[in-house]
Amino acid sequence: MAPRANWKGFLRLSLVTCPVALYLATSESEKISFNQLNRQTGHRIKYLKVDADTGDEVPNEDIVKGYELDKGQYIEVTKEELEEIALESTRTIEIDEFVDKSDIDPRYLIRPYYLRPDGKVGHDAFAVIRETIREMNKVAIGRVVLTNREHIIALEPLDKGLVGTLLRYPYEVRSEQEYFDEIQDVKVTKDMLDLARHIVNQKAGRFEPEKFEDHYETALIDLINQKRAGKPITPKERPASTNVVDLMEALRRSVGKEAAPAKAAKPGKKPRKASSGQKEMLMPIEGKKPNVTAAKKPAVRPQRKSA
Repeated sequence: MAPRANWKGFLRLSLVTCPVALYLATSESEKISFNQLNRQTGHRIKYLKVDADTGDEVPNEDIVKGYELDKGQYIEVTKEELEEIALESTRTIEIDEFVDKSDIDPRYLIRPYYLRPDGKVGHDAFAVIRETIREMNKVAIGRVVLTNREHIIALEPLDKGLVGTLLRYPYEVRSEQEYFDEIQDVKVTKDMLDLARHIVNQKAGRFEPEKFEDHYETALIDLINQKRAGKPITPKERPASTNVVDLMEALRRSVGKEAAPAKAAKPGKKPRKASSGQKEMLMPIEGKKPNVTAAKKPAVRPQRKSA
């Protein structure tokens, strides 16, 4: 099944325009998720929308948006009023300027999207815009309206398409001074820097996302598999923490600690490849064929306990 677009419209660079579709580039759906259950019955918890004062359930057609002016005082805003102020750029990403990627502060990055031509027309115009950005080695800055909100979007070439990263507005980024003012000014000696550099050199490598494993997700899968198999759950021993007061001694120990694994490493061993879905690692129920639905929702209901 083809992915469902989050947004469809037009990409425009001056007079060059092409229809495009926007897709989320990341997903959280593969992670283990939990439902809230009633411990007494094992039934799933259901949330209701109720009036805060009367406690009565309120149907969706009677729910409106309101901005709180003061405690308990609201200005009601209707759906029609919000539609009236909808921006004209709702269906167009207009490229306003081109900047160097290094100019974009990482704190402004929100989430990435994939951008591709929508339909069979417009591929030529899309290619012109994409290759212009690539040739100039710049990032194109534009605006896009998602869920009635206007966002800044930074566009970069990726293979045959574009990656568009939503950016925050300045008022959404907190000042670092609120957090850094109380950090003491400490003079770091050359010996300390030399030892620290040595540790960095021992850990130097290339960023390869596929070699990183989500250890917590793996632990969750192991926990669910053990409970499905009826095995007892025993807490693991926590490693004892070592409190080294002498910073130079800590750096020296770190150098020795990092050097040992480097010598013991087996050459040619490939990093573990991340699976397309972590949930595939959930074991099937004994005597049955693997079931995707069962993997998403463990079949074993929790034992009923008294309060």
